Amino acid sequence: MAPLSDPARFLRSLFDRAVEVADPMQSLHRVLPPRPQGRVVVVGAGKASARMAEAVEAAWGPCDGLVITRYGYARPCKGIKIVEAAHPVPDAAGQAATQRMLSLLEPLGADDFVLALISGGASALLVAPADGLSLAEKQAVNAALLASGAPIDRMNTLRKHLSRVKGGQLAAAAYPARMLALMISDVPGDDPAFIGSGPTVGDASTPADALGVLADWTIPVPPSVTQAIARSGVLRPDDPRLSRTTNVIYAAPAQSLAAAADLARTAGCHVEILGDALEGEAREVAAAMAAQAMAIKSAKSPDDLPVLLLSGGELTVTKRGTGIGGPNAEFSLALALALNGAAGIHAIACDTDGIDGAAEVAGAIVTPETLAKARRAGADPAAHLAANDAHSFFAAIGAQVITGPTLTNVNDFRAILIL
Repeated sequence: MAPLSDPARFLRSLFDRAVEVADPMQSLHRVLPPRPQGRVVVVGAGKASARMAEAVEAAWGPCDGLVITRYGYARPCKGIKIVEAAHPVPDAAGQAATQRMLSLLEPLGADDFVLALISGGASALLVAPADGLSLAEKQAVNAALLASGAPIDRMNTLRKHLSRVKGGQLAAAAYPARMLALMISDVPGDDPAFIGSGPTVGDASTPADALGVLADWTIPVPPSVTQAIARSGVLRPDDPRLSRTTNVIYAAPAQSLAAAADLARTAGCHVEILGDALEGEAREVAAAMAAQAMAIKSAKSPDDLPVLLLSGGELTVTKRGTGIGGPNAEFSLALALALNGAAGIHAIACDTDGIDGAAEVAGAIVTPETLAKARRAGADPAAHLAANDAHSFFAAIGAQVITGPTLTNVNDFRAILIL
């Protein structure tokens, strides 16, 4: 598709390509070994975990096991039990399923094999509060974290120290069985210790680091939370209970950006990849990218190729208003305001899992007409941004991107097209 003929449709095709490349049914079989002899148990958690389980059974046939995914993200499996639970704030269904998973792993021995399927979302879906901590207290901390603006690595540091399953503790529960953990990365830098809070990966952080997250982002907690942190069971990276676990990231944001870039080059674009691990406040990153896009536009001659700026990573929203946030929608709204209707600049920003923040919306599309459409619809873009209510803004002008469950998760996808 030529980017000049229908820029919005072209940008959506790039996003769809990025999601397609990360689909476990298209990619997992490349790293899956032959089915081991003896007892095999499959466990996992995350928004892509049911799709990953489906891909495993397509290659191995029916398997014993249990994976936990988000409500609405289940897939048909012949042997592996699929349990749905809440995300991004955990619930009792996730807690009960996690206990079933731990009970499944407890009797395994050195001759048994565990395949762990981990993707983004596992931090909320694997729910085993640390001793002395209630589910309600865990939910309150998680909700406060999501509203704090803390980056994902800091969130996951705290989550690990409030859990009996994160920070290598799931692998410890399976020891001495052999474990292969296959992961889809949704974290900047692709550090396996932070994908789903690293249930199969040791961590060098300390209880003091976890307390530092509470202090740095001013998150008030009851004494039971600080006491649970002090008793943390997070495993150090050299813990012998991790010696039989192998962790493999087989899908990551960089691969999806590369696939979108290839498609754009084929369509006649000059592509610049700004990075697959961008972090920061969504509105601030948007302002910087708007300035970059306008500088490129002002320097372009009519004969130059369209320029496409691609980026990934995980932006954050510090909630100040009554909206539900959503870093991709907030990025898009801040970008539209900064561009102020600049001619020839179009953009898309979406989460590859189809969920932006707590909304069942992937993200939004920005065009030179975005602000004009908002005026006609009676929507005040600055007021919506101040209220962290970008989703309502884009709903009012019909510019949301709604995919439903994509069954994968390699985090944010942003593309700015400069014609």
